[in-house]
Amino acid sequence: MLKNILAPLSGLVLFSACQMNPAKTVVRQDGLKPVIITQETGYDTDDPAIWINKADTLKSLVIGTDKNSEGGLYAFDLEGKIVNKVLGLKRPNNVDIAYGFKLNGQPVDIAVLTERETNSIRVFRLPDLTPLDNGGIPVFTGEKERSPMGIAVYTRPEDAAIFAVVGRKNGPADGYLWQYRLTDEGGVVKGRLVRRFGAYSGKKEIEAIAVDNKLGYIYYSDETVGVRKYIADPSKWDNTELALFAKEGFVSDHEGISIYPATDSTGYILVSNQQNNSFMIYRREGENGHANEHTLIAEVPVSTLESDGSDVTAVPLGNKFSKGLFVAMSNGKVFHYYSWEDVAGKIERK
Repeated sequence: MLKNILAPLSGLVLFSACQMNPAKTVVRQDGLKPVIITQETGYDTDDPAIWINKADTLKSLVIGTDKNSEGGLYAFDLEGKIVNKVLGLKRPNNVDIAYGFKLNGQPVDIAVLTERETNSIRVFRLPDLTPLDNGGIPVFTGEKERSPMGIAVYTRPEDAAIFAVVGRKNGPADGYLWQYRLTDEGGVVKGRLVRRFGAYSGKKEIEAIAVDNKLGYIYYSDETVGVRKYIADPSKWDNTELALFAKEGFVSDHEGISIYPATDSTGYILVSNQQNNSFMIYRREGENGHANEHTLIAEVPVSTLESDGSDVTAVPLGNKFSKGLFVAMSNGKVFHYYSWEDVAGKIERK
């Protein structure tokens, strides 16, 4: 992940990003403008996840990591203001959210993130960010390279079982991702390894992971190579790679992956073309009746700088985000909020 590149690229100009971050940064002249830019974190934003408050959607939150040895987990409101935070985490990296985890018999929503320097994943209750993991769940036990980076959470529709899919800085050519079932043990969240899967090119690293709960797929970015697709449910006992797509058109790294559901079975997969400050768009349902054929349908330039992580929701979140919200990390210790209507306007359907 290249950071703070100052050499201008094609279609990029120097621009003062926002009032909260007055430092000059390289921004695409043709990029979509964010509706909101969040308040700054302390060190280095990395990955966001959107939590929908089902009782009052206008009180929904964006949960984001601040990647540093003394980093943190932040909660932002829909105006981009910091409303809560947990500090002192040891290099938190990626974060995802699950709804209705059963804790002491009661459903709670949780944020699950990687903490690289403790070789663990962390679990916090939403919206109050109360820790539920007794200090962390160890991952990649017994491996030489353990520090976790990417994470996505899969909720199995038929039984609401919740699984964390975790990647690391480096790993084997096969079995790079480890999948853990999250369980409640006396009010503490624990993780049990249930699967090792996933090909790895060895060229760079795997950080961005996304899960399509409804359709049952896992996607992850094999940086500089493409996006790989697998079945999400470990009980299927199927580790076949379904697709390797997004192989062309990227300047360098493949990063954040977000899935926008237009319907239960259709929509878009957005992949960060990190060094081009754009997002590559693919059909969620595939092409020509082939669910695993994902070809590029559009490239959307944005104002983010070298976006690592992103998330998207189709849930209406007030007048500013009436068709949904797309959130992307940007250099400058911030996250950018985009109206889905603005993103959709750039997508050219075939």
